[in-house]
Amino acid sequence: MKYSFRNDYSELCHPAILESLKNASEEQLTGYGLDQYSSKAAELIKEKLQCEQCDIHFVAGGTQANLTVISHILRPYEAVLSATTGHINVHETGAIEGTGHKVFAVPTNDGKLTPKDIENALSIHSNEHMVKIGMVFISQSTEMGTVYSKDELTELYRCCKKNQLYLYIDGARLSSGLAASDVNFEDLKDLCDVMYIGGTKIGLLLGEAIVIFHNQIKQHFRYHMKNRGAMLAKGAVLGIQFLAAFQNDLYFELGERENELARYLSDALKQLGVPLLVESVTNQIFPIFSQEQVKSLSELYEFEIWQPVGNQICIRLVTSWFTTKDVCTAFIEDLKKIL
Repeated sequence: MKYSFRNDYSELCHPAILESLKNASEEQLTGYGLDQYSSKAAELIKEKLQCEQCDIHFVAGGTQANLTVISHILRPYEAVLSATTGHINVHETGAIEGTGHKVFAVPTNDGKLTPKDIENALSIHSNEHMVKIGMVFISQSTEMGTVYSKDELTELYRCCKKNQLYLYIDGARLSSGLAASDVNFEDLKDLCDVMYIGGTKIGLLLGEAIVIFHNQIKQHFRYHMKNRGAMLAKGAVLGIQFLAAFQNDLYFELGERENELARYLSDALKQLGVPLLVESVTNQIFPIFSQEQVKSLSELYEFEIWQPVGNQICIRLVTSWFTTKDVCTAFIEDLKKIL
């Protein structure tokens, strides 16, 4: 069987997560996220964030988190601002538009928005004949594998507050993003209004944790979750996993591990003279090869075809909690033969 660098959720789940589910398998638990495990997980996350006032809600997936949060916050005539590479703009099959809200996307070179991007978008949407920008959506890490620094997030949030916009952070790969930036987990409470902590892409069976900091957003959120089909009867399945992930800092360790292996691959690719689409510092790598080289590699490994670059092809390699250094070394050795 070919090893897959296609994504960071091909494997079922980390052994510690599976063990936590197994240990609770014979308990009878309260439904809809009101069980003891979900409560303990929420309290532990609040402790790590150093924020007792935030609200935490567990949902099954990232697209579900995004459409639930965005449709809860925005008024019918409001839109959300995103980079063109943003997940809500590219890979969610119109889920946000399906809730009645436009995604206004702006091009960027590295997947990151700037205060200037926000100001320009606001200047375009200047009157009631156009949608009103009500929220800014960013990802940490971004869909291009880049990260926002603490200073960048501070300036972005300052711009949002100045223009009365909500700032929402998609944290599908937050563990990797934190490991690659100068942003600490506890800093996030001062850098956005709402975010979600990704679990699916860092070794959980499934699950994301929505964290609401802004008081106005907190009101009636569970009603909206239920309305959007985001409230699981067996919500304990999510709480059990997040409790295990945040005990002993496993969540943060896994992000550091996958980034370390991605750096190992990136450094080796550079030494071989392979160009990269973008300088990624997280667990997503975007090397560029000839069409013949991609075909040869695809016979040995699984990966995503990302985009054409002239007459060449950019592919995406993703490391996960399951990736080993031996697999990365084998990939490089195979690549040397192809090159």
